[in-house]
Amino acid sequence: MRNEHLPDEEGKCVSGPCDQRTPELTMAFRLLVRRVCGVSVRDLQRLPAGVSCSSSFSSCLNTSQPFLSRSLPRLLPLTSCRSVSFNVQDQDDFTERVINSQLPVLIDFHAQWCGPCKILGPRLEKAIAKQKGRVAMAKVDIDEHTDLAIEYGVSAVPTVIAMRGGDVIDQFVGIKDEDQLDSFVQKLIG
Repeated sequence: MRNEHLPDEEGKCVSGPCDQRTPELTMAFRLLVRRVCGVSVRDLQRLPAGVSCSSSFSSCLNTSQPFLSRSLPRLLPLTSCRSVSFNVQDQDDFTERVINSQLPVLIDFHAQWCGPCKILGPRLEKAIAKQKGRVAMAKVDIDEHTDLAIEYGVSAVPTVIAMRGGDVIDQFVGIKDEDQLDSFVQKLIG
């Protein structure tokens, strides 16, 4: 495997050639590093010139590097956190993150073409954010995951199902205002 190097803010490698790296890939890589590790662009700029990564990202986290050993304590809590709002990827992901969740979960069945879904989504996000990690929200696109929509009897969108311990607690179809959503979430928490 060949070594790849971290890009700077202009999309150029910190050390060595970049073997046909496009600006889009460079931006995607920086975004990935920032989201996974909590590393800012400024942190990437401060990397010593000799720091490089193999194609396996985990080799970047070598604590013998002074920059990374300084940053590692700050990075560890960020990498272990999971977002309380997530898009369901497939049936296994749904089982792991919704059915087997330790937290109560709101499941937002929506579609890209659905106008009311676009209104309800941000309201749900806000209601979930108020709970500060006590409840999670799974977003299920019914066009991508028809099997889940059928399994849970979704015949119209938006449909929101409240689940705790793998059991359906409550549900509603359509738009709710912020106060109604807050009370719905409170009922789920118990």
